[in-house]
Amino acid sequence: MVALQAILPLRPFKALTLHYTPRSTHPRSWASFRCSAAAPGGSRSYSITLLPGDGIGPEVVSVAKDVLVLAGSYEGIKFRFREMPVGGAALDGVGVPLPEETLEVAKVSDAVLLGAIGGYKWDGNEKHLKPETGLLQLRAGLGVFANLRPAAVLPQLIDSSTLKKEVAEGVDIMVVRELTGGIYFGNPRGFGHNEKGEDIGFNTEVYSVSEVDRIARVAFEVARKRQGKLCSVDKANVLEASMLWRRRVTALATEFPDVQLSHMYVDNAAMQLVRDPKQFDTIVTNNIFGDILSDEASMLTGSIGMLPSASVSESGPGLFEPIHGSAPDIAGQDKANPLATVLSAAMLLRYGLGEENAAKIIEKAVIETLDRGFRTGDIFSTGMVLVGCRKMGEEVLKSVESQKQVTSAV
Repeated sequence: MVALQAILPLRPFKALTLHYTPRSTHPRSWASFRCSAAAPGGSRSYSITLLPGDGIGPEVVSVAKDVLVLAGSYEGIKFRFREMPVGGAALDGVGVPLPEETLEVAKVSDAVLLGAIGGYKWDGNEKHLKPETGLLQLRAGLGVFANLRPAAVLPQLIDSSTLKKEVAEGVDIMVVRELTGGIYFGNPRGFGHNEKGEDIGFNTEVYSVSEVDRIARVAFEVARKRQGKLCSVDKANVLEASMLWRRRVTALATEFPDVQLSHMYVDNAAMQLVRDPKQFDTIVTNNIFGDILSDEASMLTGSIGMLPSASVSESGPGLFEPIHGSAPDIAGQDKANPLATVLSAAMLLRYGLGEENAAKIIEKAVIETLDRGFRTGDIFSTGMVLVGCRKMGEEVLKSVESQKQVTSAV
């Protein structure tokens, strides 16, 4: 339980929620969101958009939904779910990776839980008809500019890491990735010809001051609630966009004198994550560097199937999803690890709804399930009990139920 709580700051960020008017029947205030003990009691109701997506997405979302409902019921929380298509499933159904109705439903919900998108089936599609394009459109449509990706090595899974025990033990990193700017969204972009008549493809890495400032403030707030150390990763020795990035992050550091700021070039950061990961606490970086480094950091923990993420905006519902892909090779075979999605549901409760107690119930249940020795194939080791996706979900539900029984006995 301690290790999981250490992954995330225990309080949400005021800067992310100043203008959000909740659509649920429970009129919460963001002041109460900052302290779980202050959260009002009684029955609360929230609308959740479920986006199962492709591959193993429907399997893991189904498990997470059941856990979310049970944990929420112990805190007087009710959920109204609406399942919508996205990615390859949407392409097959209506011909586009993000239907307008899906985005509109997501926008008016209290939070969005996403499974996974993509697969070999659609790899040959034109760009605008790729499942991944739907994910980029979803992020942009929701305005979720800050992606929080924790990577903590749990004691129960220390042997699953490919690093030596002494290197991996105690690793606890949060990567704060800018999500709606940079080279993935910059213009001009496209195809053309150079002076030799050769075909070329080109993209633009571009950031404005406001884009850098808002993600930097989120990162400083995260670092402040963790160990007070922030490393900003860029390529300021080569890229003008990174030069601006470094100038703005450095300037904003004066607003956070309690946070120790350092800078690192992205190539060195990639090396240092493997050489000495414990030197990092909170990392902030741009879209493309964050995409790469967060996946690298995830493998320090032993499996990408264990790690959740939260993508949050200034004024609307957050997007919560496991960081793993759709894994089409094992889709429909009951082999997927649902724990990353279950933990994403915990992040949804904490960051999306301000329901700290319910989030802790889920996190504790995951730890207890691991303590009882249950493992999916990606985290299996000798002496453990190998289970599939559904069975792992059932065992997590048992761990949730055991917490209610203990509370009732007291």
